[in-house]
Formats: sequence, C-alpha cells, structure tokens
Amino acid sequence: MLCELMNVSRSGYYKWKNRPETEQEAKRARVIPLVEQIHKEHPSHGYRWVTAYIRINHQENFSENYIYKAFKYLGIKSETKHRVKYKPRKEKDKYPNLIFTTWETVDRPRQVIVSDMTAFHIRWVYLELTMYFDVFTKQIIAYRFGEKRGDRKQYIDGLKDVINELEKETEPCIIHTDQGSVYASIAYNELIKEKNIARSMSRAGKSTDNPVNASLNGWIKEELFIDFHLGECRDRESMVEVIERYIKFYNSQRPCYAIGYDTPDHYYERYKQNEMEHKDTFSKRILTEVPKFVQNRMSTFENKKI
Repeated sequence: MLCELMNVSRSGYYKWKNRPETEQEAKRARVIPLVEQIHKEHPSHGYRWVTAYIRINHQENFSENYIYKAFKYLGIKSETKHRVKYKPRKEKDKYPNLIFTTWETVDRPRQVIVSDMTAFHIRWVYLELTMYFDVFTKQIIAYRFGEKRGDRKQYIDGLKDVINELEKETEPCIIHTDQGSVYASIAYNELIKEKNIARSMSRAGKSTDNPVNASLNGWIKEELFIDFHLGECRDRESMVEVIERYIKFYNSQRPCYAIGYDTPDHYYERYKQNEMEHKDTFSKRILTEVPKFVQNRMSTFENKKI
C-alpha cells in the first residue's frame, strides 16, 4: 500500500529501507542528540561555544556551520536576559516615494524635478553645490552654492528659483529629494505649500531611490575635473566661474545620450514646439519597491519558463 502511494516498486522500497547507514547519516545521528544535550545543560551559549565544547570535551571536530545547522534543525538558540528585541520599523518617511523605479515613465518637462547636493574640496577651498534637475529634459534648471558645510540657504534659494521657473507651467510638478534635514524641514516645504507641487522622498537609507541625481553628480564631477580642469582652481571665485561655465555648456552645448544625443535646452524647445510625440505614460506608472534589476531578472526567468 505504501509502495503504491509513493509510486515506487515494492522491491525498490525495501532495497532503500534496508540499505546500510551512510557515513553522513551516522554523523547526523551522533551530533543531533549531542547538541541537544549540551544545549539543555548550557542554554546560555550559542553554536560557536557548543562547537568548541564538543571539541574539548568530546574530542570531535565539527565545523561551526555544521553545529549551526544542528541548532536550526532542533529549533534552538542561546538564551539570554539581554537579547535585543527588534521592533517593526516605524514609518519615518515624511513624504511618500511617488517614483520608485518608474523614472522612465516621466513624459513631459517639469513633471518631476530632483535635487541633491554635491561638495568640492580642492586644496583649502570647500564648496557645496545644490542642483535642481529636470528628469525629462535633463536640464539643470536651478543651482546654488553654499560657502560652508551644512549651509541651508543654498537649498532654499534654489527652490525659490525652481518655483519661479514653474510659474510658466500649468501642469502639476513633483519635487523628489532624499531625506536630508533641509529637504525635510518645515521652512523648505512651507515654500511650496500653496503651489501646484507635490513632494516625494527617497526611503531612508535608499540612495538607489534617486538614481538620476546620483548618476548626474558622478559624471558631472568627472567632466568638471577632466575637461574643465576644476582641480587647477586656487580660490572659490575661480571654482564658481568654472562650474557656472560648465552648467551653461551642459544645458546648451553638451550632447546627452539619454535624450538621443540632443542638448537639454534644445530638447525642451522641441517639446514645447510640438516637434515630439506627447505621451501619457507617467499617470499609468505602477509603483513598486522591487528594484528594476530584480524585476528584469524575474521577467527573464518567467520568459524562460514559458
């Protein structure tokens, strides 16, 4: 009856049942009760201590990983009065993430603007640069400098410049940032309270939630130092002059791969003059916390199954 349920032949079943015990099975049969006994006698210790105890007092060598598996099999762990009690993460994101992995669905200028700060330290001169970046056109639409570490004015003044730029627009806008103290401050967000602007924030500790700015800051710095020789500057004024010259070049002269090797300013003008197809993809985006590379891997796996 059992043979039929298991869908095996009677002879095959008894051959398996009467086979000699393997070395691995004998080892397991010896270790499991030994670990269980030691844990009962010394419940305050974990698998590493038990491994050493067996080696010293029972003259048997087992790897820590093997004893760890025995602990898992038995469903035991060391007991302590000081065990850390983990609590569910409290929601500390001041504003929701309205983008996640849907950056490619942005379908018009000034629909999503991202901001971040990057710092330059050349010899004895320190300079912070805060930029506001249009995700669709790739334009740097506002930027401000900070003269000292933690300067809040550059963020506020940059946001005011963005608000002035958005006065030309009738459609709503999302401003996406990380959870920096200034971006989360009341003073910063009060500026857009009555405006047609929604706030979006990356999750705490998730720099990948703002890949646009992370990428931008990386290669802008590279071009500034290699092509525009920023590292040769000797004072703050010359650094500011080089960066401003670069930003003008970036917006009006530099071909950008992401927009078909057009320049950001020209790409913006083409859209405004209806030379480009106006799509509606952003409103249909599906928000998910699953990273894009994981989605692609899952999609590839499903296609292979089909």
